[in-house]
Amino acid sequence: MTAVVSAGLSDAEVAQRVADGKSNDVPTRAARSVSEIVRGNVFTRINAILGVLLVIVLSTGSLINGAFGLLIIANSAIGIIQELRAKQTLDKLAIVGQAKPLVRRQSRTAPLLPSEVVLDDVIELGPGDQIVVDGDILEAANLEVDESLLTGEADPIAKAVGEHVMSGSFVVAGGGAYRATKVGREAYAAKLAEEASKFTLVKSELRSGINKILQFITYLLVPAGALIIYTQLFTTDAGWQESVLRMVGALVPMVPEGLVLMTSIAFAVGVVRLGRRQCLVNELPAIEGLARVDVVCADKTGTLTENGMRVSEVTTLDTSGVAEVLAQLAADDPRPNASMAAIGEAYRMPPGWSSTATAPFKSATKWSGTSYGEHGNWVIGAPDVLLDPASPAAEDAERIGAQGLRVLLLGSSDRPVDDPEAPGTVTPAALVVLEQRVRPDARDTLDYFASQHVSVKVISGDNAVSVGAVAGSLGLTGETMDARRLPAEPEQLAETLEEYTTFGRVRPDQKRAMVHALQSRGHTVAMTGDGVNDVLALKDADIGVAMGSGSSASRAVAQIVLLDNRFATLPYVVGEGRRVIGNIERVSNLFLTKTVYSVLLAVLVGLAGLSAKIFGTDPLLFPFQPIHVTIAAWFTIGIPAFILSLAPNAERAHPGFVRRVMTSALPSGVAVGIATFTSYLLAYQGRAASQVEQTQASTAALITLLVSALWVLAVVARPYEWWRVALVAVSALAYVVIFSLPVARELFMLDPSNVVTTSTAVGIGVLGAVAVEVIWWVQGAVLGETRRLWRTPER
Repeated sequence: MTAVVSAGLSDAEVAQRVADGKSNDVPTRAARSVSEIVRGNVFTRINAILGVLLVIVLSTGSLINGAFGLLIIANSAIGIIQELRAKQTLDKLAIVGQAKPLVRRQSRTAPLLPSEVVLDDVIELGPGDQIVVDGDILEAANLEVDESLLTGEADPIAKAVGEHVMSGSFVVAGGGAYRATKVGREAYAAKLAEEASKFTLVKSELRSGINKILQFITYLLVPAGALIIYTQLFTTDAGWQESVLRMVGALVPMVPEGLVLMTSIAFAVGVVRLGRRQCLVNELPAIEGLARVDVVCADKTGTLTENGMRVSEVTTLDTSGVAEVLAQLAADDPRPNASMAAIGEAYRMPPGWSSTATAPFKSATKWSGTSYGEHGNWVIGAPDVLLDPASPAAEDAERIGAQGLRVLLLGSSDRPVDDPEAPGTVTPAALVVLEQRVRPDARDTLDYFASQHVSVKVISGDNAVSVGAVAGSLGLTGETMDARRLPAEPEQLAETLEEYTTFGRVRPDQKRAMVHALQSRGHTVAMTGDGVNDVLALKDADIGVAMGSGSSASRAVAQIVLLDNRFATLPYVVGEGRRVIGNIERVSNLFLTKTVYSVLLAVLVGLAGLSAKIFGTDPLLFPFQPIHVTIAAWFTIGIPAFILSLAPNAERAHPGFVRRVMTSALPSGVAVGIATFTSYLLAYQGRAASQVEQTQASTAALITLLVSALWVLAVVARPYEWWRVALVAVSALAYVVIFSLPVARELFMLDPSNVVTTSTAVGIGVLGAVAVEVIWWVQGAVLGETRRLWRTPER
């Protein structure tokens, strides 16, 4: 270790640099500010469309028909509130889970938040630490840094005093200290870090699917909208006010005003729910992505077993003084890992030897050591790496490891540990047996994944036999393999991974290759881990899940951080993802069915208007005024959609979101649209109709629409539970109340007094509902999906 060359800055120097703006002021999360959240939710494309239509309606003097303008306020307010809640939750969790560099100052050395680092601060480094700002090395002891996340260079780089380190890289071995030379937005990885931590829906399969659907709707809106505008304004004899109101009544329901809003709310509420379970979601699509995962690669240490260890037994093989050596090795390790910390706890009296050379532990080599001059060269590490596997000591270690225990070999080497040929020939001195406790909730978690047909691969750097024993004790079936026998060729590696379940002695580069191999077979892979050796695999997996107590580097690259270090939290994350995906699919069916029948009605009325222009027949007014489509959306879509988007939903996520939604919404929308248009045609009295007769025709069309649209809700709410049935029943009852109250009929321009017309409308609505029901069953048969009316207890 090089000598300590700096005591760090004084408090006065720190204060001066803060005053000069020379602090590391990069936001911990690139979340939108409050003002950006407000602007982003108010100034949307849908609000703009509705706003223009609102102005047009208000120009006619009909205030009640402008009621749909409340959607602008509701959409904006709900979106703002939910995103602010999610932002608050994320920001609080991000501070808890944030990497805290160890900063050396004249007053003290203490972990600080990255934002508290200032220019010229001295920052100490150890294995697993993330480098938070750019700087120059002041002290180094076998320091090796992995810069692959920045440069793509896979091999760790040895760093000497005077060399430069970049933010975004991390320490894989050794220790040291560096002086901050670039902080804040000048640091190399500042922009990359901001982009990686955004509160965003980017890369979400669900969001991209909805965008495709909205693009499709746009293609429908333009011709249908143009047609209805032309026919209502230029082919009817109604006054301009009536024509404008009917035109707006056609255009408003075409806009799926709540679809994007409901998606954002579902994600935001998911973040808040997971936050209550101490789960930090660095990227929102991770909630959705983990619901699609079909392979979970779990590290043993810290995931299936608890981090803490204790020395269970030390078997002396060939020398005395083992206790002194172990105590000295533990005392000389400035950043002990869990194994060395357990040894230090058991052996507290080092003899005070002076080291002449050190070799830090590396995941790639599986050993560490120190040379003590006349007291010898001592190494400690994996017995099957340091010894011939056929030697008696290695066989003893294998036998002990088969019981699920971790075994380290203490041995003396014939050469200094910093020799290029180290460890050389190792003479075994003792076997150190360490005991790890299996997490009490690990078995239940593995059982859950098994029940959901999610494969679990245990990937560990420990001895393969020991890893297999732990996995077996948790009920995980399958063969175990020593990763040193893994094929290098990707296709063969993928085949091996399909066959085996548990892997030991896995190097960091192999973990990454294993993730790639599984992905090449079409698997969606989640990787869990807590150590520096997991970082590359966490980064490349579809979903990286880090433990809160793990290395700062692993937490920095993961999409999800389990701050409570409980592997058992993962099923809740999976469940939250399934809730989001399943519920948004339901909500999308409702909104898109409305868009389809609205566009179809506009096209049919428009074509009737064109035929009237050509053949001189009676033109058709659009059946609805804006207030009619507003109340129609209240209880067939708006309120039920909001409730359904937040409801429990444990159904498995399936690919093909866009195909399924469009396949369901298109035929249902066509059935509702045709039924509504037919009812209107039968009730319509032509150009000479009185205002009362026109209102009765519009009311008849609305009744048919409500009956058939309510059945769309009844189908979307399946499989039924008591509260889903109650939701449909209350929605239907709400319309019965509206039609029953004289004040509501007058306010909403309804007239169901013509018994024949109203009865006909109800009958056609029932036929539309029957068509929707038949479509649902036929789709299930065609797509091979099991249709269930009621939710069974196990689902």
